Amino acid sequence: RLGLERGSTAREALEVIAALLERHGQGGSCKEEPVPFVYHNTFLLADRHEAWVLETAGRYWAAQRIREGSRNISNQLSIGTDITAEHAGLRQHARSRGWWSGDGEFSFAEVFSLAQQPPRMEAAKARYHAGKELLRQHAGHIRAETLMAILRDKASGICVDSEGFRTAGSMVSVLPRDPALPCVHFFTATPDPSRSVFKPFIFVAGLKPVPQVRSPTFSDDPAKKVPRFRSAVDRRHELYRRHQAALELMERDQEQGQKLQQTLRDLERQGLEAVNALLAGAAAPSAEELAELFFDCVDAEMKFYQ
Repeated sequence: RLGLERGSTAREALEVIAALLERHGQGGSCKEEPVPFVYHNTFLLADRHEAWVLETAGRYWAAQRIREGSRNISNQLSIGTDITAEHAGLRQHARSRGWWSGDGEFSFAEVFSLAQQPPRMEAAKARYHAGKELLRQHAGHIRAETLMAILRDKASGICVDSEGFRTAGSMVSVLPRDPALPCVHFFTATPDPSRSVFKPFIFVAGLKPVPQVRSPTFSDDPAKKVPRFRSAVDRRHELYRRHQAALELMERDQEQGQKLQQTLRDLERQGLEAVNALLAGAAAPSAEELAELFFDCVDAEMKFYQ
């Protein structure tokens, strides 16, 4: 979030994150539970002109600039010897810990990955290789719809909705090289993209607020009390709650569920068509229409859930 706030380009965002890592390190629980579940992070950073992968281990990091084709990440280190930028002390730290002899090429993923990895890392590897293959199959003609389909792929494990864990939310961004065209971001704002609607959002002046996707706040928030997470609160926003109720309908009444799913897909298709027309110069919506675009899509989805 700080990279987005303080960096005006992908490279600047990388520099912001790297500087914060080197100064403060990283940590914090990934789940609202008394027993912490913690891992270190990887990032895809992209703007209209360039893209980077940033991978981290504590205060140390390595980055790879992506100059062509496609790239994916999935809860594991994937930068090998093709390192574009790195922490100044990265290799010396590896040598001091006995992880690297200093001879031969330096592979960040090999040196900084655990020798004995936990079982959940096997699932991360499977997702990474499946995502890489799905992108390869569409090489040269990847569109927003392509990425939405990949994010919905359950067979690969990319889309998860089992064993008490689900894909929390999904996003696809279109960043045209032409600065005269707007960047468009498609958000589900609900979990499990296979059952969710990707809705277009464009940053413009005078954006209409969308309270239906704003999570509630709590005066006695267990995330801010010490010790933390000793109680639970319902953080679901209104769209999330209605989406979950619709999920129960889909599971209870298959015929009605299929009808609702088709209606939601039609809503998504309309949004995609409108965005494609905008980016192709075939439509010129007013500033007011763009400011209300995401609100209107969320409002329409809410009505379908009633």
